[in-house]
Amino acid sequence: MPGRRRWSVRRTGESSKREHVRDDFLVFGSPLIGEAEIAEVVDSLRSGWIGTGPKVQRFEEMLSEYVGAAHCRCVSSCTAALILSLRVLGIGPGDEVLVPAMTFVASANAVEHAGATPVLVDSEPGTGLIDLEVAEAAITPRTRAIMPVHLAGRPIDMDRLGALRDRHDLLVIEDAAHALGAEWHGRRIGAFGNLTAFSFYVTKNVTTIEGGALLTEEEALAKRVERLALHGLSLGAWQRFSDAGFRHYEVVEPGFKFNMTDVQAALGLHQLPLLGQWIDRRAELWARYDGLLAHLPVQTPPPAEPDTRHARHLYQLTLDPDAPLTRDELLDRLTARRIGTGVHYRGVHLHPFYRDRYGLTPEQFPVATAISERTLSLPLSPKVSDADQDDVVTALVEVLR
Repeated sequence: MPGRRRWSVRRTGESSKREHVRDDFLVFGSPLIGEAEIAEVVDSLRSGWIGTGPKVQRFEEMLSEYVGAAHCRCVSSCTAALILSLRVLGIGPGDEVLVPAMTFVASANAVEHAGATPVLVDSEPGTGLIDLEVAEAAITPRTRAIMPVHLAGRPIDMDRLGALRDRHDLLVIEDAAHALGAEWHGRRIGAFGNLTAFSFYVTKNVTTIEGGALLTEEEALAKRVERLALHGLSLGAWQRFSDAGFRHYEVVEPGFKFNMTDVQAALGLHQLPLLGQWIDRRAELWARYDGLLAHLPVQTPPPAEPDTRHARHLYQLTLDPDAPLTRDELLDRLTARRIGTGVHYRGVHLHPFYRDRYGLTPEQFPVATAISERTLSLPLSPKVSDADQDDVVTALVEVLR
């Protein structure tokens, strides 16, 4: 619903300035939850089966069909999917994995958890995607894999990625946390034969509150992922305790507690069919932002590449170098006007653990460093109304002028 409005007056010396302030806070990334999702969750609660069971299986089948991949396994998060990917591909100590410097730290953390070494790669100017030319130059005899991130929902160049993979015999794990519904030349991300991890976190285009999925073409990998996601058990709870009768399980390898529940999947069953129209709505808001912000000292996101579909997960503004205030000052001013924003992201190389462990400096990653210092993400979701968006733009105009 549109935010209620009030107008406050801030006085500085002899002058007065009218500032637009919302009564209610516009939450960044607030999900749209409908009555169908609520009813499905209630059905799960009343059924007595709220753990991993038939609704997770249905959601996995829907995702496989939607993406166009042979197998899907739902897990507790995209991070869990990345960790399991590295495990089933046998990546570990002594191995290197190419990871974008500009990503959420979960990408690099997963490599650390595997005992391998994340080798950070700078970004392409404009898109923020991993620079594949720089990535190729970073390959060594220890490089086993590359983990590209479809940042903000923009698909990476899958033709160039595939050629790089084949030239150097690399494994590919796609971090598609932002990119459910994105397409490259008529094929959905996740359908290119690589292990692909998706997120259903609360801010994502489809949410199960927490949750993720791993898609693959290989049945053996899918079965192992399912086993590892639930302690390494040969049978899950649904197989052991359903009305088919009790069956004993065996631990065939030590696993994790990474399973998704039926209560979570209940949301996804009704969210996924709406994804197409929701991405269309995001595209409408995106185009409005482009037009309404054109006169401000900011750079709007580059257009989507020809013959692709951008999932439109994040709308990122980049402040011009001569803007009248810093990015963090802008965040504070927008918060004071009750506008929620995000930062996606501070580069991995700027976090103390990675900076100190690998001796990294901002100058080694100039593009990712600039993104880290000068970008912010504006509210963008099917829950955002035109009036909400007008409030965001009004606040930006007041602050940046």
